[in-house]
Amino acid sequence: MSEDTRTRYSDEELAEFKEIILKKLDKARQDYELLRATITHTESNGTDDTSPTFKILEEGAATLSKEESGRLAQRQLKFIQHLEAALIRIENKTYGICRESGLLIPKERLKIVPHATLRIEVKENEKR
Repeated sequence: MSEDTRTRYSDEELAEFKEIILKKLDKARQDYELLRATITHTESNGTDDTSPTFKILEEGAATLSKEESGRLAQRQLKFIQHLEAALIRIENKTYGICRESGLLIPKERLKIVPHATLRIEVKENEKR
């Protein structure tokens, strides 16, 4: 039976996708914690004995770095939420079904973007 005529992935296929998602989720959580640690790190950079101008520049750079880390952490958290939602769809046996067309999302796409909810054709049409 081809992917185009089936209404859902088999339990074995869902288990395979679950394993992929769990690995990505573990890595994403580790990355998120690393970013969070970067943001909350308040230790001095050792500029106490340098000129005041240098200290101001250092603090400005640190602020920009924390803002960027904050944006990255927020994006990472959103990615984690998408992966967790994909796990729920696996449990509900609705994983891999395009939310617009109702057709199965090809395995190749799901292996690359395991939290995808749209077929690539639908996503491309959405952008236009």
